Amino acid sequence: MKPGRTLVELGAERCSDAELLAILLGSGGRGYSALDSANALLDKYGTLAGLMNRPLDEIAEIRGVKAVRAIRLAAAYEVCQRLLKEVARDT
Repeated sequence: MKPGRTLVELGAERCSDAELLAILLGSGGRGYSALDSANALLDKYGTLAGLMNRPLDEIAEIRGVKAVRAIRLAAAYEVCQRLLKEVARDT
C-alpha cells in the first residue's frame, strides 16, 4: 500500500516513520520511490531525530531528495519545533 493510502485508510499514527517521510518527499524518480528515499534517509541517520536539523546539502545528497525536498523536510522540522514550543508555553 502506498504511504498516502496508508495514512488515509489507517490514520497517520499507523504510518511508519519512513511512510511519513515519503509523504513529505512526495515522489521518487526513475527506478525508485519516495519510500525508497525515505528508507535511505533513515538508514543513514537512524531515526527522525537523527535526520532533523542536519545541513540541507547533506540531506540533498540522498538519492531522490535533492534541494527542494530537503527544504520541505527542514520546513516540516521547524513546524514541529514551533508546535512543541507552543504546547510547552500553553501548559
